[in-house]
Amino acid sequence: MALLRKINQVLLFLLIVTLCVILYKKVHKGTVPKNDADDESETPEELEEEIPVVICAAAGRMGATMAAINSIYSNTDANILFYVVGLRNTLTRIRKWIEHSKLREINFKIVEFNPMVLKGKIRPDSSRPELLQPQFAEMKVATASALGVIYLDDDVIVQGDIQELYDTTLALGHAAAFSDDCDLPSAQDINRLVGLQNTYMGYLDYRKKAIKDLGISPSTCSFNPGVIVANMTEWKHQRITKQLEKWMQKNVEENLYSSSLGGGVATSPMLIVFHGKYSTINPLWHIRHLGWNPDARYSEHFLQEAKLLHWNGRHKPWDFPSVHNDLWESWFVPDPAGIFKLNHHS
Repeated sequence: MALLRKINQVLLFLLIVTLCVILYKKVHKGTVPKNDADDESETPEELEEEIPVVICAAAGRMGATMAAINSIYSNTDANILFYVVGLRNTLTRIRKWIEHSKLREINFKIVEFNPMVLKGKIRPDSSRPELLQPQFAEMKVATASALGVIYLDDDVIVQGDIQELYDTTLALGHAAAFSDDCDLPSAQDINRLVGLQNTYMGYLDYRKKAIKDLGISPSTCSFNPGVIVANMTEWKHQRITKQLEKWMQKNVEENLYSSSLGGGVATSPMLIVFHGKYSTINPLWHIRHLGWNPDARYSEHFLQEAKLLHWNGRHKPWDFPSVHNDLWESWFVPDPAGIFKLNHHS
């Protein structure tokens, strides 16, 4: 489980730092996406109507990717273009899974990693040396025609219309919107989430000079990058990718991030780069921590009101033990190869 969580962090961060780079090679067409069609009659206005949604496909949890896609596709009439990013073998299986399921009509692109991008950007982890191998590589997503893009972790399901999330208003000068960790539900809904971290202290090592010099209070509320709405025009203008890479490389040199949560991979560099410069997502569009503790349950009424559910934490809804897995399983798409199976029993 620890390995899968760390892999997911690596995949998330590398997606974000290269989100605005165009990749045209190794792209698979499902139903031909609008920006792949050879129809010169299409106008820029038509292309702008497409909503790009980026989801990771990680080995061992491809069923999660499929459930997330199914929940999004089934709850909207919007024109969605899914970018599914991952390793080659995983992507081969995902493509077959899509093509042999009820999701065969979705618009999607499959995007493979560049295996050399991690060099010099991830600190060696003596307990997990396998994470340094080139297979955990960058994600480059073709978003050339998109002014905005949505990123979602794979362990989510969407209960609302994704158009509403896409229409999130970003303040002038903001390149992204996230969920504040201080917008969590009331205490009665999370009273068993002991040890939950919601400040910068849990991600940055305040003993290091480079961190102290930032002038950020350790009690500042953190944010969760499992759901992101990005303005790519502003992202490029502010050179966000370069900024994130800088803090990635500085961590390799100085070990700046807390080992407890930050891990020097995903959230920590983003907390630095976006400090005081991000918009917020409607809290109902990111109800999280469903995977934090198998004994902690939200009220059924609250879950019905939620637009997006996120099983971040160790306890995933396709495994045992977990909570509210009935909500996730209702969107599960059976694996035609019979490899990915639900495990709801000890």
